[in-house]
Parts: sequence; C-alpha cells; structure tokens
Amino acid sequence: MLAEIVTKIFFLIAVIDPLGSVPVYLEATKQLDKEHKKKVAIRASVLAYGILLFFIIVGQLILEGMSVTLDAFQISGGVILFLFALTMIFGDGKPLSEKGMIKDYKHVTIFPVAIPSIASPGAIMAVVLLTDNTLYTIQQQAITTVLVGVVVMITMSILLGANFVQKKIGEYGITVISKVMGLILAAYAVQSILTGLKGFFELG
Repeated sequence: MLAEIVTKIFFLIAVIDPLGSVPVYLEATKQLDKEHKKKVAIRASVLAYGILLFFIIVGQLILEGMSVTLDAFQISGGVILFLFALTMIFGDGKPLSEKGMIKDYKHVTIFPVAIPSIASPGAIMAVVLLTDNTLYTIQQQAITTVLVGVVVMITMSILLGANFVQKKIGEYGITVISKVMGLILAAYAVQSILTGLKGFFELG
C-alpha cells in the first residue's frame, strides 16, 4: 500500500509538474503586488484541484455513457499522455510554451496558471485513468483523490515561494526537470497503451 501511494505521488508530481508552473506564475503575476500574487497562487491551486476533482467524479460517467471499453480508454488515454509527454521532452518546455499564452495580465488566475499550467490536459487524463471504477476500488480512488490534493498543495507552496525557487534553480534548471518529468510520464503512457492492447487482444 505504501509503495503504491509513493508511486502515485511521484506520477502525479510528474504529470502536474509543480516546478514547471513557477516561471508561468512569475510571468503571469509580474504586474501584481505581493498580496495579489499570493491570492493568485492560492486561488489558482484551489481552482485547479476543483477541475481535477470534477473529472475524477464525472470522467468515468462520461466514458460509461459513451460505452467506451476499459481497453479503448487505456489505449487512447495512453496515446494522449504520450503526446503530452513528448511536448514536455522535445517542445519549448512547459514554462516557455505557457508563458506565451498570457495575453491579459488582469485575469491570469484561471488562465494560464490554473489551466493549463496546473490542471493540464495530461493531468486531467491522468486522474481519470487513476480512478477508473473497473480497475480501482472506492478506497483506492479516495486515496488517489487525496494524493491529487497533496500534490496541488505542494504546487501551491512552491508558487508562494516562486521567487526563491527560481533564484535557486533557475529557469533553465526548471526546464530540465520538466523534461525529466516528461520521460517518466512517457513511460507510464506506453505502459497504459501496452496494457490496453494486451486486454483487447486477450494476450497473456
């Protein structure tokens, strides 16, 4: 149980990538005073958790309503996560790509800090995969929901100390870490695809 929890925490950290949100947050709040920066970090984190929680609850219902099989979902979900991981590895990196999305500095809490910096498409797909009713018990799903909250809290804490973090690690260091997280995510994505194919073709 402990090993499973640790594995899930590392996976959620990889897909949410708290450090990768630091440059995005700093760029988004550069015109705000210290108090407003703090509010953005807290509100964006709460909003991001709410979005992820929504997909934990509703994602499964949508899939069942569309009669999507577990194998099909594992394959499609794995493909999406893999493509997302590739953008982390070979793209400009999460910080650079999402900083470029900022057009309105007055309304940055929702976009791009909460979405897509914290609650990214990859994170949304990941939490749906990790709380699939056909694979996990209610207890396991509840633990995953709590762990998502823990990782979002870690993200919020990092954002609140964003200036210190960037000063110590640097934007280049953050980009390197994001690419390593992308490698971990890619490995999970491939495993999900292989599991789906194994189930579909009834192998092993």
